[in-house]
Amino acid sequence: MPTEGEPTDLFKVVHLLILSASWGMQLWVTFIAGFVLAATVPRHTFGLVQSKLFPYYFFSVLGCAFLNLIIYALYHPRELLNTQESIQIALFFICVILAAVNAQWFSQTTTETMFKMQQIEKEHNLGQEVGVHSKRDTYNQLKEKDPKYKKLRQRFMRYHGLSSLLNLICVGCNGVNLYFTAVSLSTL
Repeated sequence: MPTEGEPTDLFKVVHLLILSASWGMQLWVTFIAGFVLAATVPRHTFGLVQSKLFPYYFFSVLGCAFLNLIIYALYHPRELLNTQESIQIALFFICVILAAVNAQWFSQTTTETMFKMQQIEKEHNLGQEVGVHSKRDTYNQLKEKDPKYKKLRQRFMRYHGLSSLLNLICVGCNGVNLYFTAVSLSTL
């Protein structure tokens, strides 16, 4: 049941903590952890770490977005929304949908495809080099020689790209919501 009026201080703090924790986690995973791992651990280790990390990450983003949407919607009934509030609630909803798609489909499909690619790479003694760009020519040669690998690589790139795009949109949604929240700290 929507509640109009001023939210309690507890709800304001919870909302801000969830939103800022989610955005901070998104920035760390998207722009720092991935690049550091890609540059410092073997390629297959990097894939394994991401395959274990991303389900927790996407479900955490989903949970935070859902909680933020619920808290925000409780204190902003649809009938009373102004333009800024309508944008915020739409951004929370978009983030929920995109995080759910990533958590339930793109992440799993990308990981399954990556493991199939890694099996073929292991047969060709690839995957233990550090850095995602090392031995690029060797991977390109494998792609040209092996049609199954080429098809898997195309599928991987498609789903990884879509997953990354959805993730970046969620980062943007939360960034805009943080901006709107910061400029109107007297309300939720």
